[in-house]
Amino acid sequence: MTTTAPLADPRTIALAHYASRAVLERTLAPYGTTFLQNVTLRLVAVSDGPLERAALADGVTGAVKVDAAEAHGVIDELIATGLLVAADSSHVDITDAGRELYARTSAEVGPVSARIWAGIPDEDRAVAGRVLALVAERADAELAALESRQG
Repeated sequence: MTTTAPLADPRTIALAHYASRAVLERTLAPYGTTFLQNVTLRLVAVSDGPLERAALADGVTGAVKVDAAEAHGVIDELIATGLLVAADSSHVDITDAGRELYARTSAEVGPVSARIWAGIPDEDRAVAGRVLALVAERADAELAALESRQG
């Protein structure tokens, strides 16, 4: 840990994000699962039942800022591998294999995440949470403005 904390800026936020993502990607790799597949699988795993396919794709695009075609492609990949199933023409659900994979990878990531976050006071986490939520809100607004100008 550094003795002089850097100011939060795009670089420090990106470094924290990519370091954390690398941990997750290396945890998922032995299972043959990608980061984007995990994000998609999680949205279905924590839902109360089948999700409308369009809503799932919207959840993925909102979470990781990929386009809808890529999100739908990942949904198709997860169906093809048997981790998701088309519940009907417009809904998808998680299979037992998908739920088991999500549970195993989550169980592996949990202790690592706990070590990463250990010792950070709740007050500091609350401040960071507020700042990052505001940054995400503003970045989403900028992204929407860019897309409207380009679209």
